Parts: sequence; structure tokens; C-alpha cells
Amino acid sequence: QVQLVESGGGLVQAGGSLRLSCVASGRTFSTYGLGWFRQAPGKEREFVAAINWNGGNTDYADSVKGRFTVSRNNAKTAVYLHLTSLKPEDTAVYYCAAGFGRSSYTGGRESSYDYWGQGTQVTVSS
Repeated sequence: QVQLVESGGGLVQAGGSLRLSCVASGRTFSTYGLGWFRQAPGKEREFVAAINWNGGNTDYADSVKGRFTVSRNNAKTAVYLHLTSLKPEDTAVYYCAAGFGRSSYTGGRESSYDYWGQGTQVTVSS
């Protein structure tokens, strides 16, 4: 069993930046593919970014390309999402997710992720 705990959300003005962190418990962290998703009020959860086991391969939703950066530190069993040039439409609860045994996976298919964090709120004011 893996537990994921996100932090770093908050209220920020448009154009600002935030760094989200997600720390995982459990062993074999490097065997997990990791992803970030978000859910805005009244909308379905959507894929944001993903990273493979060593950080050598990443993927992003078109809406965040060039503004968000995903990274990971296997020694700290953590994955990060650096959000820059934030827009009001980025307001959502952000979730990290881990796919067991999917070390090379960087896709946005929710069913490929076995463990989910509780989410952290990001609010961008205009």
C-alpha cells in the first residue's frame, strides 16, 4: 500500500507561481509512474502531467505545456509540480497519483494509476 500526501497549494494571483509537492510512503518508489491530475468545480478530473521512473520522460496536457514542470526525487520519494504563469482557469484541486509497476508510463489514463493523494487546492485570482 502506498500513501500519497500533497502539499503546496494556496491562493495566488494570476501570473504567479506555486510548487506542489507529493510525498509517498512505502518502498519501491522508483518503480512507480507518477502523474498529476486536477479537478475544477463542476468539471471532471483531468490529466495535467506525468513523469516516468527516472524523470527522463514527461508528458503534459496541452493547456499547461510551457507553464508547468513535473519532476521527481526518488531518494525523497517525492514528486513535484511547478506551476508558473498561473491563470484563473488553473483553479482546481490538484491530485498526485502513482501507478504501480508502470515505471515507464507517462500517460493520462486514470485507470493506470493505483494510488491517489487527497488533493491540494490551488486558487488563482484574476
